[in-house]
Amino acid sequence: MINRVVLLGRLTRDPELRYTQSGVAVATFSLAVDRRFTNQQGERETDFINIVVWRQLAELCANYLKKGQQAAVEGRLQTRSYENNEGRRVYVTEVVADNVQFLNGPGQSTNQNQGFKENNPGSNDDPFADDGTTVDISEDDLPF
Repeated sequence: MINRVVLLGRLTRDPELRYTQSGVAVATFSLAVDRRFTNQQGERETDFINIVVWRQLAELCANYLKKGQQAAVEGRLQTRSYENNEGRRVYVTEVVADNVQFLNGPGQSTNQNQGFKENNPGSNDDPFADDGTTVDISEDDLPF
């Protein structure tokens, strides 16, 4: 099963940074993403998508992203629910980001892009990168 979301849009507000009781940073912001097609009036509609970012990436987003700036977000779609003050069940759908690219904002050129990923232990961007060690494989180990 695959749950992967890739979005490109503009921040509708500055990221809001909070900390859990155990001291883990969490930032939230909303991304305005234009649809690729136009409506009957010839206008493009926009979706406003809630983004949640955790740990060091949350702190980076809170420090460097601002309202109106473009960002590319990679993550997974998550749905959760809670009971509000009126006793009603509220459902929330959001993207939990593990990769955020800081793109050009108002007045910035495109060569000032910065990207940050969630630091997941054991993850490697390129699993086939040459780490300098030799790999000994006998013909008996090959499946063909």
